[in-house]
Amino acid sequence: MLAFIIWSLNALIFPALGISCLHQKDAVGFFTFREAPKVTDVRKYNKAVAILWFVSGIIFEGFGVPLLFLEQYSQLFVPVILGTFALIIGLIIVYTRIENKYRIK
Repeated sequence: MLAFIIWSLNALIFPALGISCLHQKDAVGFFTFREAPKVTDVRKYNKAVAILWFVSGIIFEGFGVPLLFLEQYSQLFVPVILGTFALIIGLIIVYTRIENKYRIK
């Protein structure tokens, strides 16, 4: 139960980032090592990034549900961890598509 609570607290970071993206006046950055791209429509770009964060938070929380039912040190944690890796890779792929759509060329 404690593991699920900790997981859920981490999952709350995702929608918090999404809310932050919605309220920004300038284009938001996604990767910490890069500055925000120059985009054609800041409002739509920020909304797309915010939706990405909201959906990612829901999926991340979904991966945490098995923590309610599994015993400590269960081998069934492997799909949870692999799913989280897949989520991160998916985040990068989807964000790259969003950036390509709105970037000034």
